[in-house]
Amino acid sequence: METSQATATSATAQKATAKEWAGLVLLALPMMALSTDLTVLFFALPTISADLEPSATQMLWITHVYGFLIAGFLVTAGRVGDRIGPRRLLMAGAAAFAVLSVVAAYSTSPEMLIAARAALGVAGATLMPSLFSMLRTMFREENQRRMAIAIMFSMFTVGGAVGPLLGGALLEFFWWGSVFLINVPPLVLLLIGAMLLLPGRSDREKTRIDLLSVALSVLGMLAIVYGIQEIAASHENGGDNLWAYALSVIAGAAVMTLFVLRQRRLSEPLFDLGLVKIRAIAVSLVCLLLMGLSITGIFYLFTQYLQWVGGFSPLHAGFWTLPYIAVNILGAVLAPGVAQRVSAPKAVVVGILIAGVGAGAFAVATAMGVPAPLLAIVIAVAGLGHGIAGALVSDLIISGAPEEQAGSAASAQEVGGELGSALGIAMGGTVSVLIYRSVMGGADLSEIPEGQTEAAAESVHHGVTTAEGLEIGGQALLETVHDAVSSGQQVYATAASLVLVAVAVMVLLTLVRKTSKGR
Repeated sequence: METSQATATSATAQKATAKEWAGLVLLALPMMALSTDLTVLFFALPTISADLEPSATQMLWITHVYGFLIAGFLVTAGRVGDRIGPRRLLMAGAAAFAVLSVVAAYSTSPEMLIAARAALGVAGATLMPSLFSMLRTMFREENQRRMAIAIMFSMFTVGGAVGPLLGGALLEFFWWGSVFLINVPPLVLLLIGAMLLLPGRSDREKTRIDLLSVALSVLGMLAIVYGIQEIAASHENGGDNLWAYALSVIAGAAVMTLFVLRQRRLSEPLFDLGLVKIRAIAVSLVCLLLMGLSITGIFYLFTQYLQWVGGFSPLHAGFWTLPYIAVNILGAVLAPGVAQRVSAPKAVVVGILIAGVGAGAFAVATAMGVPAPLLAIVIAVAGLGHGIAGALVSDLIISGAPEEQAGSAASAQEVGGELGSALGIAMGGTVSVLIYRSVMGGADLSEIPEGQTEAAAESVHHGVTTAEGLEIGGQALLETVHDAVSSGQQVYATAASLVLVAVAVMVLLTLVRKTSKGR
């Protein structure tokens, strides 16, 4: 019944005009700026280090604090957008992002750059939910809205992919601050065109924002994301401080539990828990989390595999990830057409199953030891499925919420995506280390000095370094290291494939069959 009504509503909804599509182009600008800023620093770090001379800890904060603060402030930003209107929040966030990009570019100390990156994260958190909330208002016809969301989904992927390449190109001719200044022109264009092309909202809510809820959501998300990312990175230093990072995740989860309990008691909550009682939203959020856990984890291990086993430089390794990115974008663009033919929930099932088949094929190809270029093609199958399912899951979340709560729904979507990606990297890294040490511990390395084998078993980095420093047995040790890395990738890809099949079954039972019975 619900589906029939939704279809009828979509059929009678006014189609978007050239103004709305021009507005979509305008909205793509901050989306690309956001995702580019996540990765553009990759090649700029050495020059920043030489100029500002940050400590190792400061360098880590320069790299990661941006993403931490985006995740921490998403819930608050979504609620603020619902309260004052997404266009107002978008313009305020864009103006702040442009100014802070200039501050970051001309930073004169590590502390100043860290502070600027942190503030950029807060500004970035205001942009994310505003963008998707605007799409709900601008594109009321179902198929057009799905295409708009798919395009926005693709723009985020494109921005993240071109970030390192763009950063490397700029550093050939300019100083490191140029990687921040590239965000200023598109954001200025957004501010100029927003009043002409983007719809505003005349009504303003009178509800107050609970500051204690803001503090709980920010602290909880920061602790969780920080702990997960540090767990993912801990395999590089032999697992030092692993328990401390795990405690950070546990503490963050406890704070978020307090946040949820407080929302249940408030008459004007920061996040309306009624949203997650809507079946389409709840199931879609679980999908986002588990797809991130599975597919992002595989992709992360593949990037490591290309360097440690394939022997590619970071730039060349990035080149071999382009097939995955291109097909992922293709999947997102094809998603609306697939949904129109078979319904959105069925299309999500199809996309997840394609991703599951791709993950399984990737595990088999890794076990067979196929060359890296062929592996790049195989993992692209998972990217195709992820593109189809990811774009439609986002639409189910945005369209499933009441229009006045679209910002909160969009923030929940972004939180699910952030946590899923962080968990994928953390779990991928952890599983690969465990398998690596197990394989190294069971290998016959009798030709290698005992002290050297212990060092090699600590991490892939130590294994490769040790093998390259040995005159006798070095090649045998290197082959063992490669086998251990491949085994970790194979095990994780197999597990990810099974998880994806289980997710597809979940969607089939909770959305597809329930919808069919509703008719």
